[in-house]
Amino acid sequence: MKYEQNMVLTETDHAILEAFKTYVEGLSDYLGEGYEIVLHSLENLDQSVIKIINGHYTGRKEGAPITDLALTMLANISQDERMPYATYFAKNKNGAPIKASTIAIRGEGGRIIGLMCMNFYLDMPLSSLIHSFSPDVKNDSVSETFAENVSEVIEKAVIQEKATVISDKDISPSNVNKEIISRLNERGIFNLKDGVGQVAEMLGLSKNTVYLHLRNQK
Repeated sequence: MKYEQNMVLTETDHAILEAFKTYVEGLSDYLGEGYEIVLHSLENLDQSVIKIINGHYTGRKEGAPITDLALTMLANISQDERMPYATYFAKNKNGAPIKASTIAIRGEGGRIIGLMCMNFYLDMPLSSLIHSFSPDVKNDSVSETFAENVSEVIEKAVIQEKATVISDKDISPSNVNKEIISRLNERGIFNLKDGVGQVAEMLGLSKNTVYLHLRNQK
């Protein structure tokens, strides 16, 4: 096997696993309650679980040991560097059918330092699954531009912000462009290639004027 047993993790390794904790939380929030997501550290196999979401499916908590199946998947992944993950169907100890995926997490020097395991419970009620993908009334809906190029992203952003600013009667005509540029800056539009040039052209301004507004915001 190409992974180390009872390995000692470096500071960099720990930082990588710590970053994955946030990734696990975000992924779980997106996928919903039908998924149990587990983050393992291989530093101590007896207490390998360092993050778990929806652990009620298996009764596990942080500090739980690695499973025999996870060890098997780890061995398979370690023996074939072309296979960074393994996806399979299985059953938990209660006989519930699951579709699972085990993903190797590599740290300093390319060695495997952890695993992220995702278990989707196939017997989850359809109503619960649909609810997971329904808008939450507590969260505001947002729009995202799926563009073919950067120019299109900039163009749509300018059109959106221009319409918003012009419709706001509290913003005086003399401050319209200043406010548009401020909003575009908050959205990170000027970090895109030729953002200043394209915005200037669409607003009928010179590049220097756009730069002036940006400097005044700092």
